[in-house]
Amino acid sequence: MRKPISPKTHGLLDYGTVLAVAAAPRALDFPTAARRACDALASGYLGLSMLTDYPLGARRKVPFRGHGAADAALGLALPALPWALGFARHRAARNFFLALTGVTLVVAALTDWDSARAHSS
Repeated sequence: MRKPISPKTHGLLDYGTVLAVAAAPRALDFPTAARRACDALASGYLGLSMLTDYPLGARRKVPFRGHGAADAALGLALPALPWALGFARHRAARNFFLALTGVTLVVAALTDWDSARAHSS
């Protein structure tokens, strides 16, 4: 069964995630540790997106399925970050990371990682 999120749509969601993750800590007054984590995540998302072999990739060095594996691993690590980095008591920051976990896992589950459309513009 074909999944509903195409490589191009996944790319649009990736770049939207970069913007949201970069903006959230400033808009919601996150503590320093959460802000730094978001800055690192936004940079990582941007780099991975630009290097992914999909329609919105700039250099297309990372296979689309490899991008999917990175998304899955990140989705598993994200919920631990508020506790690991010491900002779990900050409700907005903690909940942002938990929501980002949910979005990451749902998008990964609904993306057509085997799509032939990964390489088309």
